Amino acid sequence: MGRFLVVVAVVLSAIVLFPSVAGAAGDWEDGLRAYDAGDYPSAVQAWRRAASAGETEAMTALANAYLRGEGVVADPRRAAAWYWRAAERGNTVAQLNLGDMTARGVGVPTDAAEAYFWLGVAAARGNAWAAERMTEVGWNLTADQITTLQDRVADWTPAVD
Repeated sequence: MGRFLVVVAVVLSAIVLFPSVAGAAGDWEDGLRAYDAGDYPSAVQAWRRAASAGETEAMTALANAYLRGEGVVADPRRAAAWYWRAAERGNTVAQLNLGDMTARGVGVPTDAAEAYFWLGVAAARGNAWAAERMTEVGWNLTADQITTLQDRVADWTPAVD
């Protein structure tokens, strides 16, 4: 019983001391519930709050909403910006989507090297589709570019807020 009380005290302390973290998780979940119910505008509002608190899943969900025009006017540039923000912080799905959008020039200028980089980061984190897409994009690059980009991928670390 004593350990249980200690665990409860630690959890409650974390919620009191770090309300933005607890709030971000709650907003993320509220957004999911709203999205699943088809209330896309409410989902976007909740995800904006969570994204502002640093929740990368919410950033990625916002990017998806902007890409598809769900709850907001479709805006590929905003989608790419939200993917970039989440990708920089280590979200693998955002890295994959940003790399693919950059390869296709959706919301951002076409840039095979930058696409290869983001797809490479996602592939290094275990995403098989990113590895396949990276290989396709690599056909547009020189061997020297690929070597440089592989070094950049190997050195990459997520940004910390």
